[in-house]
Amino acid sequence: MKKTFVLVVLFVLPIVAYLFFASGVTNFGKLSQLTKNVHEIDFSDEARFKGKITILGFLGSDVEGRKGNAFNINQKIYKRFYEFKDIQFVMMVANDTKDEVEALKTELATLADNDKWNFVPADDTQIKNLFNSLKTDIVLDTKNSTPYVFIIDKDLTLRGRSDDEDDGTKYGFDSNSVSDLNNKMIDDVKIVLAEYRLALKKNNTDQSK
Repeated sequence: MKKTFVLVVLFVLPIVAYLFFASGVTNFGKLSQLTKNVHEIDFSDEARFKGKITILGFLGSDVEGRKGNAFNINQKIYKRFYEFKDIQFVMMVANDTKDEVEALKTELATLADNDKWNFVPADDTQIKNLFNSLKTDIVLDTKNSTPYVFIIDKDLTLRGRSDDEDDGTKYGFDSNSVSDLNNKMIDDVKIVLAEYRLALKKNNTDQSK
């Protein structure tokens, strides 16, 4: 029994990890850089984009109304990736939503460790300026909220698909749609994670020469 366990650890787990990353890279290649120089959230101490892979969402003043979107992201994306140290989840919320945010965080904590969730309060102008810096074809509603979530890489670049079979240029992922999260966003997050892991491996190899 012990020998079987050791064999699984030594041989099976590395293969599973490889397939986890390779599947996304094989299917789609590199993820397009759609918008560079996304605004940094330098008006808050809650989080920063630089140096992190960020899943970015906009709940605005509709935290209660977007609760279902947060749960979908939590179940399909967060629980799959939150243990990777390079990734964070940032939700922009209105300044006056503290009570709603605390209630949502409490509910999310019953589903998974919620340490990687960052709810960043901001005023209307800060939220709009950040959203506009993404330069997408998506619009915020009257509550500065949207069901779409976005992938921002460590260098403040919006990543997505320039030749998506459904949307043409795909800037974000509809968290109302479980299939969009399952069939597209999961693969795209894998690709970005794999890119950085491969780059780190290459750097380590170069330094050892």
